[in-house]
Amino acid sequence: MRRLMALDGEGRLSTEDVRLAAEGLAVSERTVWRWIGRARVTDDFDEAAREHFTVTDLVRERLAFWRGNISAVHRELVEEAERAGTEAVSRQTLQRAVERDILRGDRAGLRHGEHARRAHDVFLQRPRTHRNGAWESDHVEAPVEVDVEGRLVKPWVTWFVDVGTNAVCGTAVTPGAPSRESILAALRAAIALEAPYGPPGGLPERVRIDRGKDFLSEAVRSVLAGFAVRVVPLPPYTPHLKGTVETVNGAAGQMFFAGLPRYTGAQTLANGRSIDPDAPALTFEAFVAQLLGWVSWWNAEHQMPVLEGRTPLQAWLDDPTPLNTVPAGDLRLLTLEDDGRTRKITTKGVSWRASQYVAAWMTGQVGRPVRLRYMPHHEHEVEVFDANTGEHLGAANLADKASSEQIGELRRSREARRRQLKADLRAAEKARRIRYAAATTAAPPQPISTVTVAQATAELSNADDQQLQAVARPLLVPLRPPAPGWVLPRSPYEKTNRAVDEGIDGGQDQ
Repeated sequence: MRRLMALDGEGRLSTEDVRLAAEGLAVSERTVWRWIGRARVTDDFDEAAREHFTVTDLVRERLAFWRGNISAVHRELVEEAERAGTEAVSRQTLQRAVERDILRGDRAGLRHGEHARRAHDVFLQRPRTHRNGAWESDHVEAPVEVDVEGRLVKPWVTWFVDVGTNAVCGTAVTPGAPSRESILAALRAAIALEAPYGPPGGLPERVRIDRGKDFLSEAVRSVLAGFAVRVVPLPPYTPHLKGTVETVNGAAGQMFFAGLPRYTGAQTLANGRSIDPDAPALTFEAFVAQLLGWVSWWNAEHQMPVLEGRTPLQAWLDDPTPLNTVPAGDLRLLTLEDDGRTRKITTKGVSWRASQYVAAWMTGQVGRPVRLRYMPHHEHEVEVFDANTGEHLGAANLADKASSEQIGELRRSREARRRQLKADLRAAEKARRIRYAAATTAAPPQPISTVTVAQATAELSNADDQQLQAVARPLLVPLRPPAPGWVLPRSPYEKTNRAVDEGIDGGQDQ
């Protein structure tokens, strides 16, 4: 418009100029002539803004109240306009205003919450660094049911991923919930360069983790600090800040877990049940073997466009960055948790957590101050170090370790008690359940459960007995008088007084 008005001011504006401008702006010639006429009068080159309905804070609040339902908000606007005697906007106008004034991500957030809003955000990508410049670590629950000693559980996977090459450096799998022991085991596998772990491997410069309790534990922090590795805890609920390991998590779900038997994300029938509920489950050993095989495939065979068609292992080997390594003998000892106390070797060995640990090398070492290091939850063995010099003295084993038969019997006993408690709780909940009649009008709920007088009396009697047993205090009930002929014992006070009296009397007789 400024160009057209300049031509108009010079007296050189032609119809051909207006036609060319209309074609470039994808509008009609008449529209351009109307703009020119308004600009000649007001010197305003911008398009005149038309009045339209805008979304206010109140409308946003009602959209949040109705979970993003525009029709429900429009019904409220219509009712409010009828009470005020004004005309309400149409539903189409409200729809256009919401789409124009509220971002797509905000509309998703008003409907489904914060996670839905984040799906419409744009995130920056970190520049790719050299190998071992940064690692990212995470736990992921495998969506697969695995057979662990006759029970179906979903194992957890802990791994460290190199950001520069997308290579999985170390992996650890646990049948139950992960802990700091899983992190230390995966870290040991990630640093090691010898078979069957590396390459890739070595010491990273920094490790990005989330704010999980086990990742922030003192054990993990002290081990990484001992290697001069900086730990970078990320803010909560920010998976995009560790996108490399999240990419591996997603790839494992689509490329590996989805192809295993008893995959929990498999297709279901119309009633929501599994298509093959009796499918045999992998043993834990077989699952670990297949997972490690997939990790090897990911590192050595999976060609990635972001790596210019190379595999993660090729990108890692092509990187000339020098490696920082740890001797294999020291790696195991340095990735253990420190007990933090100085203890002494006694004739029974070393006492730790109410147990005794002994070893043949302790002979002749009684009285020596020592420090202990151990792998969390592996309480059958500890590593012993000299408290003054830090010299590694050797390993010590639990003195009274239970046999495998005893451990199995204990596990079976615990499982039986668990099942009994589950049955008791289920029976209690069933007895507590009350069914009500269906209502067609607004009325108080009507219970329809039927109980006979005898059943109610028996259950109340049992409940009263249990309550009396719980609050009974037998010491408050006085004892009955002794039977005739019983010889009552004298109190210590009476015995003392009698002895004194007899001594005095004897002195007088003499």
